[in-house]
Amino acid sequence: MTTRRLFLGKSIGAASALLLGGAVRASAPSAARVVSTWDFGVAANQAAWAVLKGGGRALDAVEAGARVPEADLRNHSVGRGGYPDRDGHVSLDASIMDGDGSCGAVAALEQIAHPISVARRVMEKTPHVLLVGAGALQFALEQGFAREKLLTAESERAWHEWRKSADYQPVPNDEVRKQRHAATRGGKDNHDTIGMLALDAHGHLAGACTTSGMAWKLRGRVGDSPIVGAGLYVDDEVGAATSTGVGEEVIRNAGSFLVVELMRQGRTPEEACREAVRRVLKRNKSAGDIQVGFLALNRAGDVGAWSLQAGFNYAVCDAARQDALLPANHGA
Repeated sequence: MTTRRLFLGKSIGAASALLLGGAVRASAPSAARVVSTWDFGVAANQAAWAVLKGGGRALDAVEAGARVPEADLRNHSVGRGGYPDRDGHVSLDASIMDGDGSCGAVAALEQIAHPISVARRVMEKTPHVLLVGAGALQFALEQGFAREKLLTAESERAWHEWRKSADYQPVPNDEVRKQRHAATRGGKDNHDTIGMLALDAHGHLAGACTTSGMAWKLRGRVGDSPIVGAGLYVDDEVGAATSTGVGEEVIRNAGSFLVVELMRQGRTPEEACREAVRRVLKRNKSAGDIQVGFLALNRAGDVGAWSLQAGFNYAVCDAARQDALLPANHGA
């Protein structure tokens, strides 16, 4: 009878982890879990989970996971496969943050394929949080990172095609190739970031965010991804949050910090993400035609997401699920 009760108890606990209203509830307070934005988060999660399932640190997990899309030449939103700015230069942004408040970031970094790892070196090897442009490149080279040409042949062809009819206004990346040139600025089908959040078996949180930013952007443009408190924020006492979509709107609202603070006040991850989306729309009523989304993970392992437009999804990986891809709720 005891064995049967134990089995039933475990079954009920597993069932409680099913998707309910766009949120995922943890089966145990300290169960390891990793979540990330968009479809390509599934592959990134696998690399992060390889670290977590062995009892590894959340910080190591998110770095390992973020490096996967950074290296994927098919991904035109992140890393070496990213589309260039309007002048043909590929520049990358990234941030990484530990639950104890340690953080590092790089912005407008050129010629280095893994900005997330450079961001971690900034965190661990310097007294600073953010390095940009030529200084970030100099630091990366001093740290032993290899200089590489990031503009791939495919991205260069897309850039030349865009220039034929472009009005030289920045347009965000579009993962759906057929919509590349028809997409509106910041449209609902566009996204240009992977944000990743992890909780390890020791109860510690960490997060990473990496991007090539808007395609055809003005040179030097920086979005929310490398801005701690905008594209990423992590606090072991509360939880972690990351964002995607048009970075300017997230920066204006200190979006990820807002989500964490709302969770601190008692809101669930999903409720906090929804309120952050509402704040974006309240501040800019014309933002209804763009996409902004938030993903959050609290210290108990509960997950929630919300976006302004339909189409935002996120990937979850834990002991029960290895490749779950879930739709976020949306709307103001």
